[in-house]
Amino acid sequence: MNSSNIFLQRLGLRYPIIQAPMAGVSTPALAAAVSEAGGLGSLGLGANSVEQARQLITQTQALTSKAFNVNLFCHLPAKRHPDNELAWSQYLAPYFAQFNETPPTYLNEIYHTFLDNSEMLSMLLETKPAVVSFHFNIPSIEVVQQLKQHGIYTMATATNLQEAQQIELAGIDAVVAQGIEAGGHRGMFDLQVLDEELTTYELVTLISQHIDLPVIAAGGIMDGQDINRALECGAAAAQLGTAFLLCPESAANAGYRAKIKLQTADHTQLTSAISGRPARGIINQFIRAGNGYETSQLPDYPLVYDIGKQLNAAAMKLGSDEFAAYWAGQNVAKAREMSASLLVRTLAEEMKR
Repeated sequence: MNSSNIFLQRLGLRYPIIQAPMAGVSTPALAAAVSEAGGLGSLGLGANSVEQARQLITQTQALTSKAFNVNLFCHLPAKRHPDNELAWSQYLAPYFAQFNETPPTYLNEIYHTFLDNSEMLSMLLETKPAVVSFHFNIPSIEVVQQLKQHGIYTMATATNLQEAQQIELAGIDAVVAQGIEAGGHRGMFDLQVLDEELTTYELVTLISQHIDLPVIAAGGIMDGQDINRALECGAAAAQLGTAFLLCPESAANAGYRAKIKLQTADHTQLTSAISGRPARGIINQFIRAGNGYETSQLPDYPLVYDIGKQLNAAAMKLGSDEFAAYWAGQNVAKAREMSASLLVRTLAEEMKR
């Protein structure tokens, strides 16, 4: 039995299709619709408190009895660099002034890591989602073992072979191979390590040759043909995020949807200026502003995200979305507007051609 069949059988999936866990955009309705249609739906919980995460999981469990994935951020806690924080605030001050606002004098750590978050772990062991996945790094072997002992399947993102090897050593069940084309945040463990910027198909091929775990292809995958190519490279399944943004079940707002529909080519770029970590989004004034700043001098993630969100809020109040984080992958122009269940069925049909 090949890795795809084993993976599908383990999670009770009909198709090798995973909806990416996009924090802020994924919803219980989206995750449940994908799972009900035969794929694996996902919730991005990296931005949520324990209580919010519990509510989202129980809401999804009320909508489907099928497996779904919940994703957590495992970044190292932010280190404070007051000089960098002040300099970045001052750099953004003219942009705040455009909207009659001043930048904050203190940056908050708005997202907390799953690392050493015993309350979040206890909640997961209690609610028992079928799949728990990790981004930005991985938790301790002890935490992984606790999840697995409760029957929870585990996955983690790798952007290179070394990260995939760490995932395997930690006893995690599957690797999400995130290519450079992917929208949203790069799952890099260590920002000091040079990003190899491997494409999705290059990375899947490399990892599947060296790692004895199911490999999930992620990045730039938009249709059945893309999924088939990923499977040919050795993937057990494909994870799609941008492809699901226009589904009515996603929480993408009207401005985000309109921007996606305008895309006719790759008009995306990786930037650290919005959040403090490399992430791919549709180019706007914020991303262009960040291009003029030395990335190594930025404050840590998620401190940068705090001021970024405040700048976006100021701009939105006056009708501008030029400072929004419109995360999207390189093939965003291929996004289609349809229900999540129809998209899963469409992708499955395209795979047969």
